[in-house]
Amino acid sequence: MVARYLDEILTFHRKRAADDSRDLSSLVKRASLLPETRGFRLSLAAEGTASGQGIAVIAEFKRRSPSKGVLGSDLDVVDICRQYAAGGASCISVLTDHEFFAGAPEDLQAAREVVDLPVLRKDFTVSKADVCDARIMGADAVLLIVAALSRTELVELCTLSRDLGMDSLVEVHDTEELDLALEIGADLIGVNQRDLRTFGVHEDRARKLGEAIPEEVTSVAESGISSAAGAASAAGAGFDAILVGEALIRSTDRAGTLAELRSAGAGLGPVAQKRAQSPCL
Repeated sequence: MVARYLDEILTFHRKRAADDSRDLSSLVKRASLLPETRGFRLSLAAEGTASGQGIAVIAEFKRRSPSKGVLGSDLDVVDICRQYAAGGASCISVLTDHEFFAGAPEDLQAAREVVDLPVLRKDFTVSKADVCDARIMGADAVLLIVAALSRTELVELCTLSRDLGMDSLVEVHDTEELDLALEIGADLIGVNQRDLRTFGVHEDRARKLGEAIPEEVTSVAESGISSAAGAASAAGAGFDAILVGEALIRSTDRAGTLAELRSAGAGLGPVAQKRAQSPCL
């Protein structure tokens, strides 16, 4: 039943993309004329485990999740993002999917206005128009899920994202997907420990796949990290950053929780700095 739910999400987004009658060239032109982005990947590489200051944290704002339902009533994106910044977040992630996650582009726009941190549009990106929309609404990075895209789509969307000045967080779940991400030249890879079919969390997935990610690739451990021990484990596995949503949203001291997660990785990551450039093919 959960598998059908995931299929429903992807079917919805692909149908919406197919029904989109907007002129793509106009969208690309509009997106290309916007001010420079804030450097999502570079922020993670500079503040991640290689810096020795602790693991970088991408703090996520989301209103609900398929596995846990509504995460909080009357969540204030402005107030929460200010707390994230106060706690030392390196970047912000914002869910913009409305139908399944109760998000909105306005949440991302508000987040970007209230903090100076780079912002990721967290959504199911399936078309070039989606990439343009992310740039237009103020995103500095876009999520590309390998499991949801063909190789051709992955290359095209990664390339367009780069051309528009955004980074692509290429999300993988297994060795085969990681190999594909590396093959197409992804320089920012997220390992999602949540199974997209069952929504269960496999806590050893990040550790196993993290060992296979080259040092020059900026790496992010996603999902299931809610404690200092989890953050330290990700740092020890070589990850530059962790993406944390539910644990922060539910915390009564978001800034304090975030600071604790960040400091847990101090001194446990790779010694060498990541290389700054490794563009998509």
